[in-house]
Amino acid sequence: MRPDDHGDSALNQPSDNVRLTVVGAGVMGVSIAALAVSRGLHVTVTDNEPAKADAAAAKVAQELRLAKLVRAIPDDAVAGSLRVRSSVPEDVACDAVIEAVVETKDVKTKVLAEICEAVGPGVPIITNTSSIPVDELAAEVRYPESLLGVHFMNPAYLIATVEVIHGARTSEQVKAGAGAVLEALGRKGVLVGDGPGFVTSRVSHRMINDAIKVVEEGRASVEDVDLLMQDCLGHRTGPLRTADLIGLDNLADSLTVLHERTGDESFRPADLLLAKVAAGEHGRKSGRGFYSY
Repeated sequence: MRPDDHGDSALNQPSDNVRLTVVGAGVMGVSIAALAVSRGLHVTVTDNEPAKADAAAAKVAQELRLAKLVRAIPDDAVAGSLRVRSSVPEDVACDAVIEAVVETKDVKTKVLAEICEAVGPGVPIITNTSSIPVDELAAEVRYPESLLGVHFMNPAYLIATVEVIHGARTSEQVKAGAGAVLEALGRKGVLVGDGPGFVTSRVSHRMINDAIKVVEEGRASVEDVDLLMQDCLGHRTGPLRTADLIGLDNLADSLTVLHERTGDESFRPADLLLAKVAAGEHGRKSGRGFYSY
């Protein structure tokens, strides 16, 4: 075993299937990896933070158990393989790479540039950005024609529709390759135009931020805001439970991106949100956000 190799999981090893590399073992990276494994793909997850890399296999396994509990995947589904590494190897062989690191431009562009150098031209490099325009990221990498956006929702194994964003320079080969990967993942892609927040974040994040401000102003409790949005407007989980699921730190980063790029003050992160992030209350992943877990 190589020093940066965390080994294979006990899941069975399919002999001929799509090979996918997921960069980032945070909430979304783990969720996407679990989806891919559940669909029988060969999956490599990489993260340069040792704690995240060490925990990745167990977290993917936990996501798979949850997916079976909610019947998102059948009990007799043939699982794919999972390997965890601390970096993308220079000799990586895969059909696509999905970047799922934090929603800050400096981090994403650094990681995407490293991926470009590792895989070379022609391999679809998919950024899971929720708010940063694809062309803005593509301008910072060696092979801009290889980059496109696919915004997976959390949990990726449960929400079967994704946003797809092509950059101005995304090649037809890469578009087709990414489409084949989405087909293998069983996801329905909806093509939308490039721009800050695309569709889902542009619409939902303003609403979530306003919900936080209502609580901040003392006009309703967290529970009552979610109850009203669920029962009166049909919001599946309520905006504040959704915020906890997204991760309050990720939400704050996305709102900052939207605020900076649109100039719209409604996207400026609420003070209560920033206070929770500063206190380490990041939502479900930290055990406490607007709710306790």
